[in-house]
Amino acid sequence: MTGTVPRSIAPSRPRLALRLAWAGLWLLLGIVSLEFLLNAYAKYRHLDSGAYGMFMTRRGWLWLHLAGGLTTVLLGPVQFLTQWRRRNPRLHRLTGRLYLLGMLVAATGATGLIATSPAPFAIRLAFAATALAWLTTGLTGLVAIRRGAVDRHRRWMVRNYAVTLAPIIFRLSLPVAITAGLAPSPDLIAALLWASWVVPLLVCEAVRRLARRWRSATPPASRDAVPLPGAR
Repeated sequence: MTGTVPRSIAPSRPRLALRLAWAGLWLLLGIVSLEFLLNAYAKYRHLDSGAYGMFMTRRGWLWLHLAGGLTTVLLGPVQFLTQWRRRNPRLHRLTGRLYLLGMLVAATGATGLIATSPAPFAIRLAFAATALAWLTTGLTGLVAIRRGAVDRHRRWMVRNYAVTLAPIIFRLSLPVAITAGLAPSPDLIAALLWASWVVPLLVCEAVRRLARRWRSATPPASRDAVPLPGAR
Protein backbone atom coordinates (compact mmCIF):
# COMPACT_ATOMS: atom_id res chain seq x y z
CA MET A 1 0.00 0.00 0.00
CA THR A 2 1.37 3.41 -0.88
CA GLY A 3 0.49 6.92 0.14
CA THR A 4 1.54 10.22 -1.33
CA VAL A 5 1.06 13.87 -0.52
CA PRO A 6 1.76 16.83 -2.78
CA ARG A 7 5.04 18.50 -1.88
CA SER A 8 3.35 21.89 -2.25
CA ILE A 9 1.41 21.21 0.96
CA ALA A 10 4.58 21.21 3.03
CA PRO A 11 5.39 24.92 2.86
CA SER A 12 1.74 26.01 3.03
CA ARG A 13 1.59 25.99 6.82
CA PRO A 14 4.66 28.25 7.31
CA ARG A 15 3.27 30.63 4.70
CA LEU A 16 -0.09 30.67 6.44
CA ALA A 17 1.58 31.30 9.78
CA LEU A 18 3.57 34.16 8.26
CA ARG A 19 0.43 35.69 6.78
CA LEU A 20 -1.40 35.42 10.08
CA ALA A 21 1.55 37.01 11.88
CA TRP A 22 1.58 39.94 9.43
CA ALA A 23 -2.21 40.30 9.73
CA GLY A 24 -1.93 40.37 13.51
CA LEU A 25 0.86 42.96 13.31
CA TRP A 26 -1.15 45.24 11.02
CA LEU A 27 -4.21 44.86 13.25
CA LEU A 28 -2.14 45.86 16.28
CA LEU A 29 -0.66 48.83 14.43
CA GLY A 30 -4.14 49.85 13.32
CA ILE A 31 -5.51 49.80 16.86
CA VAL A 32 -2.55 51.71 18.28
CA SER A 33 -2.64 54.25 15.43
CA LEU A 34 -6.38 54.82 15.86
CA GLU A 35 -5.94 55.35 19.59
CA PHE A 36 -3.14 57.82 18.90
CA LEU A 37 -5.18 59.76 16.36
CA LEU A 38 -8.24 59.96 18.60
CA ASN A 39 -6.27 61.20 21.60
CA ALA A 40 -3.51 63.28 20.05
CA TYR A 41 -5.66 65.02 17.46
CA ALA A 42 -8.87 65.45 19.43
CA LYS A 43 -7.25 67.79 21.95
CA TYR A 44 -6.61 70.38 19.22
CA ARG A 45 -10.16 70.51 17.88
CA HIS A 46 -11.00 73.66 19.91
CA LEU A 47 -8.95 76.81 19.40
CA ASP A 48 -9.22 77.69 23.07
CA SER A 49 -7.88 74.29 24.11
CA GLY A 50 -5.12 74.43 26.70
CA ALA A 51 -3.30 71.74 24.71
CA TYR A 52 -2.05 74.40 22.31
CA GLY A 53 0.07 76.03 24.98
CA MET A 54 3.24 77.30 23.33
CA PHE A 55 1.87 76.20 19.94
CA MET A 56 -0.81 78.91 19.93
CA THR A 57 1.38 81.43 18.12
CA ARG A 58 2.67 78.69 15.82
CA ARG A 59 -0.56 76.85 15.22
CA GLY A 60 -0.28 77.25 11.44
CA TRP A 61 2.84 75.07 11.42
CA LEU A 62 1.15 72.68 13.83
CA TRP A 63 -1.93 72.29 11.63
CA LEU A 64 0.24 71.58 8.61
CA HIS A 65 2.11 68.92 10.55
CA LEU A 66 -1.05 67.34 11.92
CA ALA A 67 -2.87 67.32 8.56
CA GLY A 68 0.05 65.77 6.70
CA GLY A 69 0.71 63.29 9.48
CA LEU A 70 -2.93 62.19 9.53
CA THR A 71 -2.76 61.52 5.79
CA THR A 72 0.32 59.35 6.04
CA VAL A 73 -0.82 57.36 9.07
CA LEU A 74 -4.16 56.52 7.41
CA LEU A 75 -2.92 55.84 3.89
CA GLY A 76 0.26 53.99 4.83
CA PRO A 77 -1.30 50.60 5.71
CA VAL A 78 -3.42 50.65 2.53
CA GLN A 79 -0.26 50.71 0.43
CA PHE A 80 0.91 47.40 1.88
CA LEU A 81 -2.23 45.41 1.04
CA THR A 82 -0.74 43.09 -1.58
CA GLN A 83 -3.94 41.85 -3.23
CA TRP A 84 -5.45 45.33 -3.31
CA ARG A 85 -2.25 46.72 -4.82
CA ARG A 86 -2.21 44.11 -7.58
CA ARG A 87 -5.87 44.55 -8.44
CA ASN A 88 -5.82 48.36 -8.36
CA PRO A 89 -2.40 49.53 -9.60
CA ARG A 90 -3.68 52.96 -10.65
CA LEU A 91 -5.37 53.56 -7.31
CA HIS A 92 -2.21 52.37 -5.58
CA ARG A 93 -0.19 54.97 -7.46
CA LEU A 94 -2.74 57.68 -6.66
CA THR A 95 -2.81 56.92 -2.93
CA GLY A 96 0.98 56.65 -3.01
CA ARG A 97 1.23 60.17 -4.39
CA LEU A 98 -1.21 61.43 -1.75
CA TYR A 99 0.86 59.68 0.92
CA LEU A 100 4.07 61.37 -0.25
CA LEU A 101 2.27 64.71 -0.51
CA GLY A 102 1.07 64.28 3.06
CA MET A 103 4.62 63.50 4.12
CA LEU A 104 5.92 66.69 2.50
CA VAL A 105 3.18 68.77 4.11
CA ALA A 106 3.85 67.24 7.54
CA ALA A 107 7.61 67.69 7.14
CA THR A 108 7.09 71.34 6.18
CA GLY A 109 5.05 71.88 9.34
CA ALA A 110 7.66 70.04 11.40
CA THR A 111 10.42 72.26 9.96
CA GLY A 112 8.51 75.37 10.97
CA LEU A 113 7.87 74.02 14.45
CA ILE A 114 11.52 73.05 14.95
CA ALA A 115 12.79 76.41 13.71
CA THR A 116 10.52 78.34 16.10
CA SER A 117 10.72 75.97 19.06
CA PRO A 118 12.08 77.15 22.42
CA ALA A 119 12.92 73.53 23.34
CA PRO A 120 16.51 72.54 24.23
CA PHE A 121 18.86 71.89 21.32
CA ALA A 122 18.99 68.13 21.97
CA ILE A 123 15.21 67.83 21.49
CA ARG A 124 15.18 70.02 18.39
CA LEU A 125 18.04 67.99 16.92
CA ALA A 126 16.18 64.73 17.58
CA PHE A 127 13.04 66.09 15.90
CA ALA A 128 15.10 67.32 12.93
CA ALA A 129 16.77 63.91 12.57
CA THR A 130 13.36 62.22 12.56
CA ALA A 131 12.08 64.55 9.84
CA LEU A 132 15.25 64.01 7.79
CA ALA A 133 14.99 60.22 8.09
CA TRP A 134 11.33 60.43 7.07
CA LEU A 135 12.07 62.50 3.97
CA THR A 136 15.13 60.46 3.02
CA THR A 137 13.39 57.09 3.14
CA GLY A 138 10.31 58.39 1.33
CA LEU A 139 12.20 60.15 -1.47
CA THR A 140 14.52 57.15 -1.90
CA GLY A 141 11.45 54.97 -2.35
CA LEU A 142 10.06 57.44 -4.89
CA VAL A 143 13.30 57.48 -6.90
CA ALA A 144 13.37 53.68 -6.86
CA ILE A 145 9.89 53.27 -8.35
CA ARG A 146 10.56 55.98 -10.91
CA ARG A 147 13.50 53.84 -12.07
CA GLY A 148 11.37 50.69 -12.14
CA ALA A 149 13.06 49.10 -9.12
CA VAL A 150 9.88 47.70 -7.54
CA ASP A 151 11.50 45.56 -4.82
CA ARG A 152 13.77 48.39 -3.77
CA HIS A 153 10.79 50.74 -3.71
CA ARG A 154 8.86 48.38 -1.41
CA ARG A 155 11.77 48.02 0.99
CA TRP A 156 12.25 51.76 1.31
CA MET A 157 8.54 52.46 1.74
CA VAL A 158 8.38 49.91 4.56
CA ARG A 159 11.26 51.78 6.18
CA ASN A 160 9.49 55.06 5.55
CA TYR A 161 6.31 53.90 7.25
CA ALA A 162 8.37 52.69 10.19
CA VAL A 163 9.56 56.29 10.59
CA THR A 164 5.99 57.52 10.08
CA LEU A 165 5.01 55.63 13.23
CA ALA A 166 7.75 57.35 15.28
CA PRO A 167 5.37 59.79 17.05
CA ILE A 168 3.12 56.89 18.07
CA ILE A 169 6.05 54.87 19.38
CA PHE A 170 7.39 57.90 21.25
CA ARG A 171 4.00 58.52 22.85
CA LEU A 172 3.91 54.92 24.05
CA SER A 173 7.51 54.78 25.25
CA LEU A 174 7.54 57.98 27.30
CA PRO A 175 5.00 56.80 29.94
CA VAL A 176 6.82 53.47 30.11
CA ALA A 177 10.11 55.24 30.80
CA ILE A 178 8.50 57.43 33.47
CA THR A 179 6.86 54.39 35.09
CA ALA A 180 10.28 52.76 35.17
CA GLY A 181 11.50 55.62 37.35
CA LEU A 182 13.21 57.80 34.76
CA ALA A 183 12.74 61.54 35.05
CA PRO A 184 11.25 63.19 31.92
CA SER A 185 14.35 65.29 31.30
CA PRO A 186 15.33 66.83 27.95
CA ASP A 187 18.00 64.15 27.54
CA LEU A 188 15.47 61.35 28.07
CA ILE A 189 12.99 62.91 25.66
CA ALA A 190 15.71 63.35 23.03
CA ALA A 191 16.88 59.75 23.48
CA LEU A 192 13.33 58.42 23.10
CA LEU A 193 12.79 60.54 20.00
CA TRP A 194 15.88 59.00 18.40
CA ALA A 195 14.89 55.50 19.48
CA SER A 196 11.31 55.92 18.19
CA TRP A 197 12.52 55.67 14.59
CA VAL A 198 15.97 54.06 14.82
CA VAL A 199 14.70 50.95 16.66
CA PRO A 200 11.80 50.30 14.22
CA LEU A 201 14.23 50.59 11.30
CA LEU A 202 16.53 48.05 12.91
CA VAL A 203 13.57 45.73 13.53
CA CYS A 204 12.50 46.08 9.88
CA GLU A 205 15.97 45.09 8.71
CA ALA A 206 16.13 42.14 11.10
CA VAL A 207 12.71 40.86 10.00
CA ARG A 208 13.62 41.29 6.33
CA ARG A 209 16.85 39.30 6.75
CA LEU A 210 15.09 36.55 8.68
CA ALA A 211 12.36 36.33 6.05
CA ARG A 212 14.95 36.11 3.29
CA ARG A 213 16.76 33.29 5.10
CA TRP A 214 13.49 31.49 5.70
CA ARG A 215 12.58 31.73 2.01
CA SER A 216 16.00 30.46 0.93
CA ALA A 217 15.77 27.55 3.39
CA THR A 218 12.22 26.59 2.37
CA PRO A 219 12.16 24.06 -0.49
CA PRO A 220 10.36 25.36 -3.58
CA ALA A 221 6.78 24.25 -4.04
CA SER A 222 6.37 21.35 -6.45
CA ARG A 223 3.50 19.31 -7.75
CA ASP A 224 5.54 16.15 -7.58
CA ALA A 225 4.26 13.67 -5.02
CA VAL A 226 6.47 12.40 -2.24
CA PRO A 227 5.88 9.26 -0.17
CA LEU A 228 4.27 9.64 3.20
CA PRO A 229 6.51 8.61 6.11
CA GLY A 230 6.13 4.88 6.75
CA ALA A 231 4.19 4.25 3.56
CA ARG A 232 4.73 0.93 1.73
